[in-house]
Amino acid sequence: MSCVVLDAEALSALAGKTSARKREVRAALTVAHRLGREVVVPTLVLAELYRGRGRSSLIDACLSRETGLLIRDTDRALARLVGGVLTGAQMNSAHIVDAHVVAAVVEQGGGVVLTGDVTDLERLAAPYRSVRVHSIM
Repeated sequence: MSCVVLDAEALSALAGKTSARKREVRAALTVAHRLGREVVVPTLVLAELYRGRGRSSLIDACLSRETGLLIRDTDRALARLVGGVLTGAQMNSAHIVDAHVVAAVVEQGGGVVLTGDVTDLERLAAPYRSVRVHSIM
């Protein structure tokens, strides 16, 4: 099944004030829900965004408000896949969060990553034909 996975910038845009980025992410989620597609947020994305009480509250409010988000914890199977993503791209653990994002798409059988960081994510996703990386404005 094709899915949509949010990276930190996409989730941050969704949680933030009204902007072109927020509208684009919102539109993608609306389409995904209409088509019955999973919308996934890896827990490491949350760890990247939880940065103090105010910021954490903003993210938590977004997660409470949004219906249908699948929060994907890292278990052994996903960890193994993440390691493979990093190895395939010849990248180190500095890219661990982005590798989780790509691995979450691969695990779902393919789909789209919404991101503001196209360069790193395209490199990580390059070995996987089923993964598309989409830049949010």
